[in-house]
Amino acid sequence: MLRVISTGYDGKMGRIVAETVRADENCELAFVQAYDKNKCVQDITIYEKLADCEEKGDVIIDFSNHANLDNVLGYALRTKTPIVIATTGFNDEEIERIYKASEEIPVFFSYNMSLGVNIMVKLVKEAAKLLNGFDIEIVEKHHNRKVDAPSGTAIMIANGVKEVLPESNVVNGRSGRSCKRQPGDIGISAVRGGTIVGEHDALFCGDSEVVTISHQAQSRQIFANGALAAAKFIAGKESGFYNMDDMLK
Repeated sequence: MLRVISTGYDGKMGRIVAETVRADENCELAFVQAYDKNKCVQDITIYEKLADCEEKGDVIIDFSNHANLDNVLGYALRTKTPIVIATTGFNDEEIERIYKASEEIPVFFSYNMSLGVNIMVKLVKEAAKLLNGFDIEIVEKHHNRKVDAPSGTAIMIANGVKEVLPESNVVNGRSGRSCKRQPGDIGISAVRGGTIVGEHDALFCGDSEVVTISHQAQSRQIFANGALAAAKFIAGKESGFYNMDDMLK
């Protein structure tokens, strides 16, 4: 029985992860972390600060906020607990701390926990190899409450292209009269509105033709399913940095 710790329990994804764990006959919800206990149904042990927690589990699934990184990583390092980091919006310094933590514990990190999105990235990389000279644009759409832009998934797609075309340059949005597209640009545009769960399009624009590779998330459940699959994958692993490429081999 895999004992899973879920963070961000007072948020939508934290609650969905907890429910997904409970629905899996091979898993058990050990306890949860939340910013505000008063916003939560009191049906499980809840900690606001994991520094105050002496309980242990087998793996952490972190779907909280980048500002919660010290709280979550501190507990994971102190207790030597494997962690799946599904939170987005990290800056370069925070990502460096995640990599540093992987020297001591198993860390699974992905900008998007959807299996479909990660297959999309593989297809985008293949298209970038084959469609020589095509202009590449990424359009991402999310609900009106999403804070970070561009999305972590859009960054992940762009990074996939840069693996194939290392001389390319990411451009986030365009404004003004001197923003003509430059050779090698990877444009990223962000849309925020309504209740869009998440949509990503990678456009390869050539002379008189456009190839589009798309993914549409129709429910947040896909992210919880992917995160739990990652938790099962990483539990018991040696310390190190893992991602979807490792799990999908």
